[in-house]
Amino acid sequence: MSSSRIAARRARAVESLRTAAEAIGPVEAGLSVFAVTRGQWSMIDAIRHLAAQVAPADVSVWTWCIADYEAECFEGLMADGAIGSALLVIDQSGARRTPELVGRWQARFGAESVRICLNHAKLSRIAGRGLRMLARGSMNLNANPRFEQFDLTEGGPEYGLVAELEASLPVLGPVWSHREAVEASGVAEAWPSGELRRFEAGKVWAK
Repeated sequence: MSSSRIAARRARAVESLRTAAEAIGPVEAGLSVFAVTRGQWSMIDAIRHLAAQVAPADVSVWTWCIADYEAECFEGLMADGAIGSALLVIDQSGARRTPELVGRWQARFGAESVRICLNHAKLSRIAGRGLRMLARGSMNLNANPRFEQFDLTEGGPEYGLVAELEASLPVLGPVWSHREAVEASGVAEAWPSGELRRFEAGKVWAK
């Protein structure tokens, strides 16, 4: 594929008012899309569209929390053969809020299919049929009627970076501590302990 054709794809930006499938289009090598929505679709819709095209896909999802609908979507995709494997990277607070859903995920995708840490990233790796895609944006897995942005690239170094980060995350036991989640995230390596203490108090917006 010529560099000019790849560059043209990388320049594609759309305002999406309908569906993820329409915004993203067919999956191809070198594909890159930037989209802005008003909440018409979420990250789960993008993953469903991408996984179906490269099935059976190996998928990872980074999220703050997960709900029944998202777990059911992934179970359905696996039942349909669209997903071969799935990894969930979830914030420790989100995992504590929904332990039954985390358990369902592990029962479906394996005991080591969940990484619990401190996470606010919204990312997804989707690989299959020789294509390696990384989706990221402001959107969570669930629908949200607000402005959201979405980026998708195929074949870039960002895919490998996220894969390396996932491989570095330990598998915590069924009962874990906040300290273990902090250590799993490596947050203490990036922040002095005195600075981190500022974040231990309750969030202003959560009061």
